Amino acid sequence: MSSSETPPALYAAREPVFPRRVKGNFRSLKWVIMVVTLGIYYVTPWLRWDRGPSLPDQAVLVDLANRRFFFFMIEIWPDEFYFIAGLLIMAGLGLFLFTSALGRVWCGYTCPQTVWTDLFILVERWVEGDRNARVRLWNQKWNFRKFRLRMTKWVIWLLIGLATGGAWVFYFTDAPTLARDLVTLDAHPVAYWTMGILTFTTFFFGGFAREQICIYACPWPRIQAAMMDEDTLVVAYREWRGEPRGKLKKGELDPAQGDCIDCMACVNVCPVGIDIRNGQQLECITCALCIDACDEVMDRIGKPRGLIGYMALKDEAVERAGGHPKKLWKHIFRPRTILYTALWSAVGIAMIVALFLRSPIDFNVTPERNPIFVTLSDGSIRNAYEIRLRNKHPEARPFLLSLTSDAPLALSLEGRDSYVVTVPADETLTQRVYVTAPPGSRAAVADRTSIRLWIVDQVNQDRVYENTVFNGKDQ
Repeated sequence: MSSSETPPALYAAREPVFPRRVKGNFRSLKWVIMVVTLGIYYVTPWLRWDRGPSLPDQAVLVDLANRRFFFFMIEIWPDEFYFIAGLLIMAGLGLFLFTSALGRVWCGYTCPQTVWTDLFILVERWVEGDRNARVRLWNQKWNFRKFRLRMTKWVIWLLIGLATGGAWVFYFTDAPTLARDLVTLDAHPVAYWTMGILTFTTFFFGGFAREQICIYACPWPRIQAAMMDEDTLVVAYREWRGEPRGKLKKGELDPAQGDCIDCMACVNVCPVGIDIRNGQQLECITCALCIDACDEVMDRIGKPRGLIGYMALKDEAVERAGGHPKKLWKHIFRPRTILYTALWSAVGIAMIVALFLRSPIDFNVTPERNPIFVTLSDGSIRNAYEIRLRNKHPEARPFLLSLTSDAPLALSLEGRDSYVVTVPADETLTQRVYVTAPPGSRAAVADRTSIRLWIVDQVNQDRVYENTVFNGKDQ
């Protein structure tokens, strides 16, 4: 390159995408999913669930202050984090399953970026009009009407973003109480900061970034190829049927041209602005709106539907030759998807079994290490232990502590005259206990003696134990 030549530009400005309104089965399905998912997100913090007088009555609550997670009748403690890990594993396997069966169907229907972008586009269409009106408004110079429409749209977007951030913080504390504190400006600053950040990100991602998040920020388009194979059903253009494409002239089709009349309907409805006729592309989120748009055009010109539709790469040669492809369910139910389904089900079943088999008593014993033992004035050897006893019941429970061992050992509780301790509902009690060996006994002079500490629920007689050791003088 000579010094006088201008180097090529490495940056291309974003071309705005103005999706056109479309009707059809896939569009209707997207509306239903959007209403259901947004409804669950916004309404869930306000659902109530009676757990008794000493526990919160919010159905779904992430109680960070007390390190607990409530989900209706289920309560998860920090030591039960494996349930959360199990849910994340199930989410990953589910994503692998749907991607291997139907491509980026998660991205096209239930990804939060897609759902909120759909809502923002709906508001934009309601305020500024359909695609052609929005294109004209974008290209025209600023005037009062353009300013009024833009401000109206942006204010509604901000309100949606504010509701999004507000709903998120409601999951972490009592929703009605926090709502009152937010209005009276008595809420913690963290709540306002969180709402502000989520309001801005929702406003920016759903209103301005849109397809840029899907194409450049999200890593899934680069990963999905590993989950797909020649049996994966993806949205595709049947070019052997549509080509050579040509415009519809005087309402009649040229027998020499294909079914595609180059109306650009599939491009105009695409939320990421691609042309599906160019083949499978990284940008495609498999929303299938191009199928609805193309089918609508085929109906008008009297051609069969399916010029754009779901298709597996394995069926391409068969369809080109005029044969009949495999049934869709045969592509979906194949060894890979069956394996993912089996793994997903196994994790789910294991979590359900663990949930119902977990003990309502959490018991932990920690021996004191400094000092390991104490010699009392009468020659007895005493060990100290710290017991953490967690009561997972919704009411206070009395628990009896006892000791079993082959050696003659005595148990005592610091600050108590009996062996019964009462633990408040859904709380953890820390109790210091002492185990004493008589002077000259086998346990007193031995290196270590195995012991077992028991906890018995005095209400339902549930029992749990923890094994530990008693340290003697022979250290």
